[in-house]
Amino acid sequence: MKHNLAEMSSLDIYLSRLTNEEYDKIKHKIGSGKSKPRPLLSWDIYMEGYHKRLTEARRRMELEKVLSFAKQFNWQNDLEIAFSENDYEGLVITDINQKIIWVNDGFTSMTGYSKSFALNKTPRFLQGEKTSLSTKARIKSKIKLDKPFKEVIINYRKDKSIYKCEVKIIPLYYKETTHFIALEKQVI
Repeated sequence: MKHNLAEMSSLDIYLSRLTNEEYDKIKHKIGSGKSKPRPLLSWDIYMEGYHKRLTEARRRMELEKVLSFAKQFNWQNDLEIAFSENDYEGLVITDINQKIIWVNDGFTSMTGYSKSFALNKTPRFLQGEKTSLSTKARIKSKIKLDKPFKEVIINYRKDKSIYKCEVKIIPLYYKETTHFIALEKQVI
């Protein structure tokens, strides 16, 4: 007997919620037991949607946190557009002197450094021997231009492993720049 995916998914979900005793009572109605076991398709579908919803919820919470900073510092940037147009793993907010005032959990996952360790430091603590001096100089000069920019830099995790980090830095302003936000992701 053939079932379409929706029927299989519903059956899979139903069966996955049964206790052993409940399953024993109905297993004779399901089939002879001679059929080959099949993968639990509905769980795969559920998990795919679950991870997507989890990522969306995390991004909404991060945006809300950044918007609370925006309200506190009266930033005039349209941060909702910045978030919708950019992919990122890590978020870093620094003051005008580039001292970190906030990082997200993605930053910790990407770098291995805790939020509390990163606070009041500059992002330079992520750099090391293989970090290009010319890349550092470009970033420094672009920051002075007070315009959004993107750059790729070699950074170091807490465990000393190297990763390439694409950084989009956006000046945050109220009349003039007061802070910066960096949207970061590891690239190959």
